[in-house]
Amino acid sequence: MPPPPFLTLTGNLLWERTLTFATWEPGRTQRAAGETCQVGGKGINVSKMLGRLGSPSTALCFAGGASGAECAAWLRERGFEFVAFPSDRATRDGVVVRGGNHPETTFLGPDAPPGAAAVRACADFLEAQPDGGVLAVCGSLPGWESADFDPLRSALHRWLGRGRLVADTYGAPLAWFAGRPLDLIKINRSELAGLCAGPAGKDTGCHAGSAALRSRFPVRTWVVTEGPKAVRILDESGDIVELMPPPVREVSATGSGDVLLACLLEGRWRRGLPLVRAVAFALPYAAANAADPGVADFPLPP
Repeated sequence: MPPPPFLTLTGNLLWERTLTFATWEPGRTQRAAGETCQVGGKGINVSKMLGRLGSPSTALCFAGGASGAECAAWLRERGFEFVAFPSDRATRDGVVVRGGNHPETTFLGPDAPPGAAAVRACADFLEAQPDGGVLAVCGSLPGWESADFDPLRSALHRWLGRGRLVADTYGAPLAWFAGRPLDLIKINRSELAGLCAGPAGKDTGCHAGSAALRSRFPVRTWVVTEGPKAVRILDESGDIVELMPPPVREVSATGSGDVLLACLLEGRWRRGLPLVRAVAFALPYAAANAADPGVADFPLPP
């Protein structure tokens, strides 16, 4: 049986410039020694890593304005399979500053809700896909709580009966996904604490590795990360397993969670590994990404 098709959805695309300095200080004008441009967004990173593993995917995103056109051109030039739904607003941009005596710093433009027409186009696209695919919804979804997103919420709800649904998101979208029987949520520990506390901010005893997590949310499996610390896995059986990432000298953690998710998708649904083994497969790749300045650009582990 052929592996299921992979789709990623990036709700908050980014046109990103990286400026590298020999040295820099706040409050002064300084000239960069180098500059690169790239498309950011968690789903794009996941699709990029899937491609490096030899697994094709279709990256879905919302793109608008000149920055959105730059993103589409960048993706096209690099051979991405993607669908960009035209947005009412220009795609946000950002700047990453590296070098000197300061830690890597990222400046992001304001979030850009895509608008009703773009959301409807995305929902229609999903409805037209064959059953059996794996859809990963990645990153923030600006405008999620507005009526503009009603068609997409409906399409995602129906997807639960048609294929696999995975989420790695935040805030209001995370709460929505956590209330449904997703196949997997990948989440970091601080986001999980906020989800469990709920709007009232109360400690419910629901946390990574607790029986309350499974009883409160219908999600089938969870992968809970905490930077270089142990990853906690809650599998279908209810077992809780901890795995340590390989130790590395961190250069940039940017995108390491996305690399982890891509390798989880690869291991779980292309190679057919049980969840714990899929996490064990993914961890060396995520660690290698953290030891490299790029995102999914590192030499592949043997």
